[in-house]
Amino acid sequence: MAIDVFISEEKIQERIKELAEVISKDYKGEEVIVVGVLNGCFMFCADLLRELDLPVITEFMAASSYGEGTTTSGQVDILLDIKSDIKGKNVLFVEDIVDTGHTFKKILEMIKTRGPKSVKIASLLSKPARREHEIDIDYLAFEIEDKFVVGYGLDLAGKYRELPYIGIYNS
Repeated sequence: MAIDVFISEEKIQERIKELAEVISKDYKGEEVIVVGVLNGCFMFCADLLRELDLPVITEFMAASSYGEGTTTSGQVDILLDIKSDIKGKNVLFVEDIVDTGHTFKKILEMIKTRGPKSVKIASLLSKPARREHEIDIDYLAFEIEDKFVVGYGLDLAGKYRELPYIGIYNS
């Protein structure tokens, strides 16, 4: 097993600052409910929150479609839902990676029934080659090819999340 650096820690932090500037300008000081989608988003979400120049409420959701493997099962389970009433509010989801789109298709269907003012997505990574459901990502840090990546919150069966960079997992 080897993990090769794919996106460096420095490049990630630079891109997060750029995204935070755009997000802060787009919301123009309005309050935003930032919803991190656990578990993979935790590093990206924390770093992005520190760079935003907005009033925010932080919430978390947990959804799972991978289990212990390297490919999605296609079955999405919501393991933790948000507690805030989002009716009439701006909601910004923060995700580690949009892959097939199964997870966000389910989340967006569920959230839109709750009457938010706006719903946007910020994702660290997008893997369009694997997309099965079209998902509009409003704020994207990096688009990547179809490689299995770990680090900076992304995992393989719970391992490698602590890496400060994104690496390609080679078994």
